[in-house]
Amino acid sequence: MNTKKVFLGVDVGSVSINVVAIDQENNVLGKIYVRTEGKPIQILKKAMADMASMLPADVEIRGVGTTGSGRELAAVVVGADVVKNEITAHGIAALTFVPDARTILEIGGQDSKIIILRDGVVSDFAMNTVCAAGTGSFLDRQAARLNIPIEKFGELALKSKSPVRIAGRCAVFAESDMIHKQQMGCSCEDIIRGLCEALVRNYLNNVGKGKEILPRVVFQGGVAANVGIRKAFEEALGYEITVPEHYDVMGALGAAILAKDYVSKGYKTKFRGFEEILRKEFTSRSFECNGCTNYCEIVELMAGDSVAARWGGRCGKWSRANQPAEKRSEVV
Repeated sequence: MNTKKVFLGVDVGSVSINVVAIDQENNVLGKIYVRTEGKPIQILKKAMADMASMLPADVEIRGVGTTGSGRELAAVVVGADVVKNEITAHGIAALTFVPDARTILEIGGQDSKIIILRDGVVSDFAMNTVCAAGTGSFLDRQAARLNIPIEKFGELALKSKSPVRIAGRCAVFAESDMIHKQQMGCSCEDIIRGLCEALVRNYLNNVGKGKEILPRVVFQGGVAANVGIRKAFEEALGYEITVPEHYDVMGALGAAILAKDYVSKGYKTKFRGFEEILRKEFTSRSFECNGCTNYCEIVELMAGDSVAARWGGRCGKWSRANQPAEKRSEVV
């Protein structure tokens, strides 16, 4: 019986974990989006269990890629063949599904980024991981304050007749300004439209500052579902914004494509298998290395009683995996 070759992409971020399965033609066979809930290992294992039940029994996992801020951890847990940063993963996904893309706007729950593509490669990028006013968490917080489901946010923004201007340089000031506009009697629709425009201004003035934003412009990340933000970007840039079908899992999709390309060169996958992933117990801890004045924070992942991986050091002395527990104290 012929088995279907499948490739997995895993994106572990601070807010969500995305898992995508594709075939050899990059068709998406299944995708999962779950909240991390501060428990990345447990939630990742659950996501992999859900993916296993979603896929047909006659599939063979031929390659796995990981990306996101927790990509190293995910790589050890699932047995990844490719570990890539978010810029590379988002870039390859956009170029695969929107070949003429030249600018990627990506806004997630806790960070945002812009990726400049020229001649089919990433030529420049910038990230914002400091101010919440340019991220999805900003909209979530304001939606909760307004007692409006975040899913209705964009729809209500488009109903605005006279949007108010909200100070968007800082999340704290924006919230204070929004409350002031409520007290002035401004309509909910106008305030929401103002919040959307404030987020876009913040993004363009910080993440997009100094970048040459050219069409085609692709909008990715969970916030791309918000039609109010999309409309605000189109008005601010003067370009039509393209939202890919799988906008919410483009990082994981890119990781899967990169894994497929890697194993096509003849490499055998390191994928642990769904059963082993679910059976094996992983725990993690962090500690400060005092071997020099850098005082690096080292993350140590344990698989049972053995060290599965360490990362975080600048010099690499802690990166030797599977070192026996009794030898760990010797590495200083």
